[in-house]
Amino acid sequence: MAASLVMPSPASSSSTAAMASCRSSLFARGHRSLLGGSEYGSRIYAPDCVKCEMAEPISGNGKPIIPVVNERTLPKFLESARLAKSVNRSSSRLKLFSGTANPALSQEIAWYMGLELGKINIKRFADGEVYVQLGESVRGCDVFLLQPTCPPVNENLMELQIIIDACRRASARNITAVIPYFGYARADRKTQGRESIAAKLVANLVTMAGADRVLACDIHSGQSIGYFDIPVDHVYCEHVILDYLASKAICSDDLVVVSPDVGGVARARAFAKKLSDAPLAIIDKRRHGHNIAEVMNLIGDVKGKVAVMVDDMIDTAGTISKGAALLHEEGAREVYACCTHAVFSPPAIERLSSGLFQEVIVTNTIPVAEKNYFPQLTILSVANLLGETIWRVHDDSSVSSIFQ
Repeated sequence: MAASLVMPSPASSSSTAAMASCRSSLFARGHRSLLGGSEYGSRIYAPDCVKCEMAEPISGNGKPIIPVVNERTLPKFLESARLAKSVNRSSSRLKLFSGTANPALSQEIAWYMGLELGKINIKRFADGEVYVQLGESVRGCDVFLLQPTCPPVNENLMELQIIIDACRRASARNITAVIPYFGYARADRKTQGRESIAAKLVANLVTMAGADRVLACDIHSGQSIGYFDIPVDHVYCEHVILDYLASKAICSDDLVVVSPDVGGVARARAFAKKLSDAPLAIIDKRRHGHNIAEVMNLIGDVKGKVAVMVDDMIDTAGTISKGAALLHEEGAREVYACCTHAVFSPPAIERLSSGLFQEVIVTNTIPVAEKNYFPQLTILSVANLLGETIWRVHDDSSVSSIFQ
């Protein structure tokens, strides 16, 4: 399969027949749809439903093309009774500006919201210093700055702070830093003496630059939210992945959710609960150094099962690839890797494309370079989710109700 950037098309009739033979689909057993309102009641996802009504994936020479999204192409999990409530979507006081870290995602968000990205001039001097000038007035406006702090982390972080400073000096009423990927989030505590807690430092830097609010996706650990002295809206992208998995012809009885380490058990347990209370397995590992992991043993039964490994990010893929090898040794039929942030530091691509995984499912919070595409890779867009969240923040509406 070629790398895909969109949700799947309806399943074939053969897939439908195969799924019909199962007594329960991934979201059966009386569970509500992911974010469905009361009018939906208990909703069973059929295998032939389209989880995100976007255009078919277009591929030329193996190169996926991102589809245009708009207000009518909501993922199913955003189609709820709550969306019928009035949300002001025509404010001239809302401004979107994009940094240089992930312009494709920023453009998708703007398309969904029906807005144009604000004019901004960002360039670098010969010595590497960053220059920022806003190309339009933001006086009295509600400004949202779209900039993940992905590699190169320090470059993108500094750029974000300078953009925030430019908006503050241009008299913006409110400045929200939309950070789909929050770099330095793993440095959230001291594990040895004389270590820094860089996550707290970065939170202070963003705050002191002039941000009034932060909107972030799947921060590595919950305590990092408390490092900010300003409001933080935490967006959970797992629902996008869950919606995609629900379209697959996998019986819930064959499914097991796997945490690649003990620290991710809470995340995997929440993920499994939304997949019809699927059983949980845990991989116990011993880390001998940064970016170096050694799998020790498996807690749980995966024999003959379809294992779905869940993590917030994939960096060098050492943890998740060694975990997948162990799952195959223990008799797993197929292994899927799911994560929000595709950091993909070398040698991640070699490990992920080695044949251990049936599919590697990530989101576009971090741009994936074309050279890093491989056949098992599927990239899901979180633009609709972030766009809806931005509207709600701007309109002072509830954000948490999206995920209830």
